[in-house]
Amino acid sequence: MNRTRRQEIAGFAGFLLLCLAVSALGGLATSSSVGTWYPTLAKPSFNPPDWVFAPVWTTLYIVMAIAGWRVWRTPNAQLRTHALSVFYVQLALNLLWSILFFGLQAIGLALAEIIVLLVAIIITMVLSWRVDRLAGMLFLPYTLWVAFASLLNAAIFALN
Repeated sequence: MNRTRRQEIAGFAGFLLLCLAVSALGGLATSSSVGTWYPTLAKPSFNPPDWVFAPVWTTLYIVMAIAGWRVWRTPNAQLRTHALSVFYVQLALNLLWSILFFGLQAIGLALAEIIVLLVAIIITMVLSWRVDRLAGMLFLPYTLWVAFASLLNAAIFALN
C-alpha cells in the first residue's frame, strides 16, 4: 500500500500519541504512591536512583512508537496485523503493570504480570523483526529494560 507523506506523518503521530498516552496514564497510576508508599519499600542494592526512571521510560515509549509505526507502514499483510495486535496487547500490559504495582501496591501480582508483559514484548519483537528488521531491533532496549524491571520487581517482592 502506498501512503502519502501526510498519511505517513499522521500514522507516526498516532503511534507517538498512543505510546505517550500510555506513558501518561501509567504516570498517573504511579503518582499515587511513588512519593509515599514506594520510598518505604526495601529495595535491592541494584535499584537505580529514582531520577533514572522517567528519562528511560520516556525514551523507550518514543522508540516503541517508532517501531510500531515502522511495522504499520509496511504493506498490509497477515504478519503485520499479528505484529500490531501483539504490539497493542503489550502496551496494555505495560499500563496494567503500573496500575498493579503502584496503584494497587500488589507487588506479587505485578511480578506475575510483568513476566507476561516480557513474553508479549519478546513476541512483539520477533514478529516486528519479521515485518521490518529495524522495528524488531528497536524493541531490544525495551525488552532488556523490562527484563531488568522484572528482576527488580522480584527482588522488591522478596524483600517486602
